[in-house]
Amino acid sequence: MSWADRGNVVAEALSWLGTPYHHHARIKHVGVDCAQILLAIYVDALGLVPPLDPGAYPRQWHLHRDEERYLQWLQHAGARQVQTPAPGDIAIYRFGRTYSHSAICVEAAPEPHYVHAYEGLGVIRTRASEDPLCGREALYWSVLP
Repeated sequence: MSWADRGNVVAEALSWLGTPYHHHARIKHVGVDCAQILLAIYVDALGLVPPLDPGAYPRQWHLHRDEERYLQWLQHAGARQVQTPAPGDIAIYRFGRTYSHSAICVEAAPEPHYVHAYEGLGVIRTRASEDPLCGREALYWSVLP
């Protein structure tokens, strides 16, 4: 991914702001969840990663299982873990028992800002220090080749 690609990811992520949250949906301005927005941006809109079928996943799987589905999906897509996020990278936050909530970095300094789909709020832009992300353990991933 080049810096131009990073800018395209940021622009596409910002274009989803205000889209309602809807579990397992992937239609801009209609409904999306935090997993499907990644597929909508990195696969469908920009073609930066190969298609990935996450299959069916229960709304609250992260509360009842230890399987790290998100991390497996990222690895399958060719992402690699990085120390700090740059614009266009992905943060995966621990909610419940697993890393189960994704966010796309749209601004890195001086504090990361993320676009993510959150139940009850839809697609929002959040600083790392704000709810619902603050205080949660996070891992950072990049789809750089």
